[in-house]
Amino acid sequence: MTPFHVSDSPPQTILFQEGASETLSAEEHSSVTSSAETKLELPNRLPVLPVRDVVIFNYTILPLFVGRDASVQAVEASLQNNRYLLVLTQKDEHVDKPGTADLHEVGTVVMIMRMLKLPDSRLKLLVQGVSRARALAVMDDKPYLEAEILALPEREEIPQSLELEAMMRAAREQSERILSLRGMTSPDIINVLASIDHPGRLSDLVASNLRLKISEAQSLLECLDPVIRLKLVNEHLAKEAEVASMQAQIQETAREGMDKAQRDYYLREQLKAIKKELGENAVNEDDELGELSDALTKAKLPPDVQKEADKQLKRLTGMHMESSEAGVIRNYLEWLAELPWAKLSRDRLNILKAGEILNKDHYGLEKVKERILEFLSVRKLNPRSQSPILCFVGPPGVGKTSLGRSIARSMGRKFQRMSLGGMRDEAEIRGHRRTYVGALPGRIIQSIKQAGTRNPVIMLDEVDKIGSDFRGDPSSALLEVLDPEQNNSFSDHFLNVSFDLSKVMFICTANHLENIPGPLLDRMELIRIPGYTMQEKLGIARRYLVTRQAKENGLKRNELSLSDDILRAIIHGYTREAGVRGLEREISAICRKLARKKAEGAKGPSVIKQDDLKKLLGVPRFMDEELENTAMPGLAVGLAWTPHGGEVLHVEVSTMQGKGNITLTGQLGDVMKESAQTAISYARSHAKELGIDADFHRKLDLHVHVPAGATPKDGPSAGITIAAALVSALTGRCVSDLLCMTGEATLRGRILPVGGIKEKILAAVARKLPDVLIPKQNIKDLEDIPQDLLKHITVHPVSTLDEVIALAFPDKKRPAKKIGPSPEVEKSKRIGKRAVSARMEAFLP
Repeated sequence: MTPFHVSDSPPQTILFQEGASETLSAEEHSSVTSSAETKLELPNRLPVLPVRDVVIFNYTILPLFVGRDASVQAVEASLQNNRYLLVLTQKDEHVDKPGTADLHEVGTVVMIMRMLKLPDSRLKLLVQGVSRARALAVMDDKPYLEAEILALPEREEIPQSLELEAMMRAAREQSERILSLRGMTSPDIINVLASIDHPGRLSDLVASNLRLKISEAQSLLECLDPVIRLKLVNEHLAKEAEVASMQAQIQETAREGMDKAQRDYYLREQLKAIKKELGENAVNEDDELGELSDALTKAKLPPDVQKEADKQLKRLTGMHMESSEAGVIRNYLEWLAELPWAKLSRDRLNILKAGEILNKDHYGLEKVKERILEFLSVRKLNPRSQSPILCFVGPPGVGKTSLGRSIARSMGRKFQRMSLGGMRDEAEIRGHRRTYVGALPGRIIQSIKQAGTRNPVIMLDEVDKIGSDFRGDPSSALLEVLDPEQNNSFSDHFLNVSFDLSKVMFICTANHLENIPGPLLDRMELIRIPGYTMQEKLGIARRYLVTRQAKENGLKRNELSLSDDILRAIIHGYTREAGVRGLEREISAICRKLARKKAEGAKGPSVIKQDDLKKLLGVPRFMDEELENTAMPGLAVGLAWTPHGGEVLHVEVSTMQGKGNITLTGQLGDVMKESAQTAISYARSHAKELGIDADFHRKLDLHVHVPAGATPKDGPSAGITIAAALVSALTGRCVSDLLCMTGEATLRGRILPVGGIKEKILAAVARKLPDVLIPKQNIKDLEDIPQDLLKHITVHPVSTLDEVIALAFPDKKRPAKKIGPSPEVEKSKRIGKRAVSARMEAFLP
């Protein structure tokens, strides 16, 4: 049997299927059901007609198309006998030759009312269900299937109850509601429903016209209790009513949208006609498309971009201008037209002039200025050279961001800044695809558009603070942007065409290199900005900060007088930082106080004296602790590096009677704990030379503590400091209270180089510690330190722990092996003692 199609010939008692051409009246339906209700004598054996996608209920009249050979022979056998067939639904409609296991056990006995042979050898039947039946056995000994059946007649005597009456009324009302929602209300259909007073017949009639799945319809057919079957039909009716209601609502919404669009179209056409009659210039669609085409032509698009623009413009021409898709395409074409595909700023190649601008805007930072002037020199000699990818690394407040703006001004280029801090969406870099509502290009392309040129200076601020989540990794998207070999064909998701970024000068800023992925870091040229010295802070305050804050707070420059001593007192007592933001805030606080006095009527210039600082800024936040309690056994002063500058670090070691236990406190990291273990092992192996009891590790408990316990600490540079403090505690001798040190110690007593020498020496100068021990291999780093800071400070390069011990204990109770200073130490001493220029950096975790 070929698949059943209701639409080919609808049943005569259709209730809910749209497009029905006829229905039975109440009288016709009564005659059909009365004929079906007459006492039927069904044979015990009937031909079986398998059907694929339909379940036939009692009293249902519908057409069937028969095409399989076995099914045709079953129909012919039925016509030769009593015109009865057992219709069984297949479990799997894809089986072409169904057997006993492929058919449901319960089906419907139908009577063939009419048969018509079609030209393609198929049969068209009109059948009516007369009774449910169960196939007790299915035989295949004939060319067609035959089954022994057990008729399942409908139970006629149904006890009447309020619940049954309520269910029947609900079935009728739900049916009428569905018909009303689908616009198929007819008095004949309502009369048919009202004329049925048997729950089984009503449920069969309704079920045969519901859009049920085959499994759901088969379960209703197999339900022999009329009341239960009616209850199940009511559940399906409720679901169908909800679907019909939603469908009607959707159709109404769509109809309203179409009506609104047509209304808007007619109103626009009338408005155009009115403007034309009034002589006003009405912008029509052709003019708008013409302007867009002219803008694309003036943009001088590359050939591949021009091809895509022409394609989209052609699509736009064939669309209604008010459609949503037309708006997306028009927005896309406007972006293409507004981007500076061929516009370039002319670089200022006067090297001396560029140097003057850099020196005017920033104090110090000689390495950065030198690198920019080198780039301009190369560009002057080779105009086709690639732009560098610079990365300024340094603590906050040293002027990294403002330096980028100054670089753009010195080169005569446009400047754009992008803050990457907290960015987590890759689309912020590459843009959104145009399929999304409100899609836009990424911030790189937006910055290019805002700059108006193809070669601006774009600063990627806080590149070390980029995040990543389920939306992607922006740092991975930056790999293409910051690669000179790839960014000449950067593809934004919104544009979907290549854009040349090779002329853009990208400048990144970061506080920590550890948070930047390795592949991204490899694409950038690092320029470290370690922070400002005291002399540099004084120069910045005099040249920039005081003048700017006086102006911002309504004061004239001659109304505010801050001497160098006052500025030093502010820097030393109220700010300890690598940059000058805190210094600027303190100067701003002084200006606000003076502005208030001026607003209250005070006149004349204000000369700030030392005694006025406490009234204006309060008690100094930072007190000198340089020489306090340092001359005592078990205490040594070390130097530490932080992202915000250098810091002086005290290491304390205490000994107690015990069994050799070692306690390490102060939130020390793994590397720092290993440095303590190395120092103990060194002391044990050199106990005789150091004058220490060889069995101290069995008799004494050691406690190593680094103050500021709430601050995590780690790194190898405290190795020699821990070793000196340990020897001091074990020998009872005091480390020199004028000495601080940094360096990594090995198990054999060698001193290895460490980083951050400039910041550490600046911290020692700020704490007025005149002697500094550094690893011998770090002598090269002294070139980065201004000469005025090396006055009155002695730097002692050391290569072994023996030299450290010799310099740490200047008294006569030295170890047996006396070690003199190395030639490098003598050379350092010949440098002479140099003037102290106070400098202190904030120590943050």
